[in-house]
Amino acid sequence: MDDGQFARERFLCAPGLRIEAQEKLAALQFAQLNARLKRIEEAMERLEKRLWVAVYGVAAAMLAQMAQSALIAGGVGG
Repeated sequence: MDDGQFARERFLCAPGLRIEAQEKLAALQFAQLNARLKRIEEAMERLEKRLWVAVYGVAAAMLAQMAQSALIAGGVGG
C-alpha cells in the first residue's frame, strides 16, 4: 500500500471530513467576500467619477461668474 494513499484513508473519519467541509465552506465564503468587495470597489469608482464631475461643474460655474464679472466691470470702466 502506498504511504500517501494510507495517509488519505486514515483521515476519512468524521473529524477529517468535517475539516474538509469547513475548508470548502471557507473557500466559498472568501469567494463571496471577494465578489462583494469587487462590487463595492466598482460602486466607489462610479461615485468618484460623479464627485469629480460635480467638482468640475462648480469650478466651471465659478470661472464663468468671474469672467462675467470681469466683462461687466470692463464695460463700465471703459
